Amino acid sequence: MSDVAGNSQGNRRRRKRQLTAEEKYEIYLALVTGEISQNEAADRYGVDRSTIARIRATGKEAVLDALANSRPGRRKDQVDPELRAAQAEVERLGEVVKEQAVELVALRTKSRWG
Repeated sequence: MSDVAGNSQGNRRRRKRQLTAEEKYEIYLALVTGEISQNEAADRYGVDRSTIARIRATGKEAVLDALANSRPGRRKDQVDPELRAAQAEVERLGEVVKEQAVELVALRTKSRWG
């Protein structure tokens, strides 16, 4: 099957091709890094140049939005594994101290009666 379809007047135009998200990402990266021109991308992927221009514009907008909404440093859901282990140890030791306090009270009470 050809990428080009003719109509009754003999005009030729490309068939509409659906690009996958991965293909669009590859195109965007190639354009941004200067690896390929918009014309070369259109020829390589069998789409119109306006499709390539739209991919570039959409990609740029998405990247700018993501950067505008990001904050430097770690995300809240990212906790250092060492910190998590230390917090667990603090909690465990807190329970040990509580148990020892109960034993101490019991021993002191026993010595008074005893």
